[in-house]
Amino acid sequence: MNFDKDLETCIQILKDGGIILYPTDTIWGLGCDATNKTAVAKIFALKQREEKKSMIILLDSENNIANFCKAPSQSIPNILSETTSALTIIYPEARNLATNLINEDGTIAIRIVKDAFCEALIKSLGKPIVSTSANISGEASPRFFDQISVVIKNGADYVVQHRQKDKTNAKPSKIILWKSDDEIVVIRE
Repeated sequence: MNFDKDLETCIQILKDGGIILYPTDTIWGLGCDATNKTAVAKIFALKQREEKKSMIILLDSENNIANFCKAPSQSIPNILSETTSALTIIYPEARNLATNLINEDGTIAIRIVKDAFCEALIKSLGKPIVSTSANISGEASPRFFDQISVVIKNGADYVVQHRQKDKTNAKPSKIILWKSDDEIVVIRE
């Protein structure tokens, strides 16, 4: 299956409230429409993850960040432009997302993707997508497609064919917390 066919199928699955298993700019992830509460609940159930443990959303452009949280300060675009690795930033005052995706303290973790497939998927869908590691909660995050459990593969409504044989060394993103007073706290290196 080719890139375009995967993309077309993913968009339909996401619009229908389904879950996809897909390659990201970091590791393989489970995803859904980040504005669909029912779809988000399906991911929590599949991962056997407590809903109070929030998940990351992916956007295709930093220009869209303010649509889903408090408008970031001018320092955030500088941080994003200076980073060479995948960076997830936790922002305050999340909005316009599924309520079960927003952390209890009102924050949301956002990563601007640097992957052609993810960018095309988000642009075509016109909404952010969830990105959470493709594993049962508490188990090791799979770095390659062949490390993903059968339970996760069978639980997704669609498994992307693109990059399944890719063995590029992948790792989860760095996570930082942006506080309103422009303080930055590193959560995960």
